[in-house]
Amino acid sequence: MLTLHHLEYSQSFRILWLLEELGADYELKAYDRDPETNLAPEDYKALSPLGTAPVVTEGDLVLAESNAIIDYILDKYPDSPLRPSPGSSDRARHLFWFHAAQGSLMSTQMVSMVLTLLESRTPWPISALLKAIFGQVRKLFVNPRLDALFGEMEKDLAEKPFFGGDRLTAADITLVYPMFAARDKGAFELGYPNISGWFERVEAMDSFKAARAKDDRDSIIFRF
Repeated sequence: MLTLHHLEYSQSFRILWLLEELGADYELKAYDRDPETNLAPEDYKALSPLGTAPVVTEGDLVLAESNAIIDYILDKYPDSPLRPSPGSSDRARHLFWFHAAQGSLMSTQMVSMVLTLLESRTPWPISALLKAIFGQVRKLFVNPRLDALFGEMEKDLAEKPFFGGDRLTAADITLVYPMFAARDKGAFELGYPNISGWFERVEAMDSFKAARAKDDRDSIIFRF
């Protein structure tokens, strides 16, 4: 049986939601973060040397990385609409957002997170200098890149209700973590009605509600 090793407040929520949407038979093993470091505990790191989530195991298989896991699981469900087939009118749209989630959105958010951590954990007066320097990084790189992504999202969601097309696909599932992280930081407060509609549709889904119930946390994202 497939086992999802689920680290609290982590990207492994994606896999939890995926499995619930598929109605899959799986085992859930939950892990709390180390209260001092906020990193994965040692028994989790024994599975994943980087201590990153998600991780799944099945027999002798140990597999990490969200999109690799999503593809591995969906290979078991070849008729699932969560991955539009070649030739589908939604195929290219699905592929773009499925990979943009990690390749563009998450990577840019990670840059911003690292900058914030460095600012907050560096003593004054060096922290003041870092804030000035990192402010320029955000102005010239981070913010324009995020604004461009959110603009494309708003445009695409005006045409179809989900990132993968007319219905939920794995593109929406892999985007859920960075999108909720962006919303948590107020990214969509100044007028993204189509993105707001996407959040409403996602949060109304029975599979999403079931995943939230099994996650049993106040939030799906890690706050620092």
